[in-house]
Amino acid sequence: MKKYFAEFFGTFWLVFGGCGSAVLAAAFPGLGIGFAGVALAFGLTVVTMAYAVGHVSGAHFNPAVSVGLATAGRMPWGHVPGYIASQVLGGIVAAAVLYLIASGKADFVAGGFAANGFGEHSPGGYALSSVVVCEIVMTAMFLVVILGVTHKNAPAGFAPLAIGLCLTLIHLVSIPVSNTSVNPARSLAVAFFSEPWALQQVWVFCIAPIAGGVLGAIIHRLISED
Repeated sequence: MKKYFAEFFGTFWLVFGGCGSAVLAAAFPGLGIGFAGVALAFGLTVVTMAYAVGHVSGAHFNPAVSVGLATAGRMPWGHVPGYIASQVLGGIVAAAVLYLIASGKADFVAGGFAANGFGEHSPGGYALSSVVVCEIVMTAMFLVVILGVTHKNAPAGFAPLAIGLCLTLIHLVSIPVSNTSVNPARSLAVAFFSEPWALQQVWVFCIAPIAGGVLGAIIHRLISED
């Protein structure tokens, strides 16, 4: 159960910190942090929580990562449902707390609420095909990095930094395309509090990252010493 609690709180922090930076700080008049700030915020959530609870659960905070690690033989498949349930629940609770805070402003409008989208709901107006390819590739590379830096022969102690920086880079590239998911728990969480289109499109941000996670695990197994 400690593993599941760790995944709950880790995913809570990822969604609250990452999406919170987009909802509360990205467009703040005169002080907005912009895309780069949001990208860094997501990376920092992973770095901080990976150091905090990584020794408990492995610090997945993402169903695509859990599926990818199971595909690579790094965790039993029997643990995957519990991990995913904990991650999704943690994300939803974080989104609810964020909504409670954001709605305290007099002129608050939920709008996209940091949701992911394609077509007219893509920040850059990118089509579904572009979004699918981007999400699969980005998640696959994320898994390659995660599996590589957590390998038994990799330098110890630096994995959270590498993983956090990788997630930052992913956001820097893909925020304009899809508002960056690479994480079904993150996408589902905010979709419940966004406009109706977010739930209508969220299936893409569940399927594509999972496919990318499996692809990343396959790539790792092709190049790994194991």
